[in-house]
Amino acid sequence: MKDVNILRANGINLDKSLELFGDIETYNETLETFLNEIDDKITKIKNYKEVADMANYAILVHSLKSDAKYFGFDKLADLSYQHELESKANNIYYVYDHFDELMNETYRILNIVRKYFGQEPIKKEVQPQLVKDKAILVVDDSNVISSFIKKIFNDVYDVIIAKDGVEALTIIKTNGRIIGMLLDLNMPNVNGFQVLEYFKVNDLFKKIPVSIITGLGNDDFINKAREYPIIDVLRKPFNERDIKTVVEKTIKIN
Repeated sequence: MKDVNILRANGINLDKSLELFGDIETYNETLETFLNEIDDKITKIKNYKEVADMANYAILVHSLKSDAKYFGFDKLADLSYQHELESKANNIYYVYDHFDELMNETYRILNIVRKYFGQEPIKKEVQPQLVKDKAILVVDDSNVISSFIKKIFNDVYDVIIAKDGVEALTIIKTNGRIIGMLLDLNMPNVNGFQVLEYFKVNDLFKKIPVSIITGLGNDDFINKAREYPIIDVLRKPFNERDIKTVVEKTIKIN
């Protein structure tokens, strides 16, 4: 027999849910359907987040919010609702910064429900090992962009941030662990083109492969950057999958 105290002890608002479902048997049947379908929903949510498809992401987290409200998962409902609002506003950076919080609560709930049904808990995914002796340098004066990239790669590489070319050149001269650089072109003090010229004069492109990340829409600037032996150019705004592809291509050269 399922012990409802497992649900109540873990903050599930069962009494409120039973007002909707009427009896525990109907609640259990519907909850079992939720458990059977949630893996597919989570996979789709992760995929839409990765490609920054905020329209479909909003639809899926709205559905997760509705499920959570029905079953008394109040915290998950609140988190899902906030993600719904931010994704509808196309705020990919909020979604990315708070995605782990949403997923952690989702998996916490799933393990409570699995325990309630007498099933084994979901094992936590093994995180990639941090390669501490290797670093990626991100040179961009936008805190939003640099934080976004750091969030993506910080579990694998040491991500070093420079806000302009001056900081970048200082880091390059003192840090021998850098295996690739993502470089913005339009920055204060020393801009991206000046950094590229420094790399050319000092023959650094073979040592530290460089890819450009830029919001400049003028093809003349892009063509000028391609006069240097850079690996690739990625225009802003970009999504998680785009930046992963560029970084993988860049560090493979090293």
